[in-house]
Amino acid sequence: MILSNIEYVPGREIEVLGLVKGTVVQSKNFGRDFMAGMKTLVGGEIKGYTEMLIEARQIATKRMVDEAEALGADAVINVRFGSASVMQGAAEVIAYGTAVRYK
Repeated sequence: MILSNIEYVPGREIEVLGLVKGTVVQSKNFGRDFMAGMKTLVGGEIKGYTEMLIEARQIATKRMVDEAEALGADAVINVRFGSASVMQGAAEVIAYGTAVRYK
């Protein structure tokens, strides 16, 4: 499955199948919260949160690809990611794009 953040697949004529998305709500754990609190005292990257968001993006992307495959897509174009805090200690990550099939 080709994933692209541009609006076409170079060298291919495409048929649009529709919007596909994948979402996940990931929560922080106590260990990450404690270490993050300590890190804010000295500054720098909070690696526990970075790893949590990387994992969440991977899950959201997989769910988006699964939805595209169910439609018979060959690629997902114009892929975008978004995130939002949904409650204290939890974030939503969404991956979305346009599922297309080659003509």
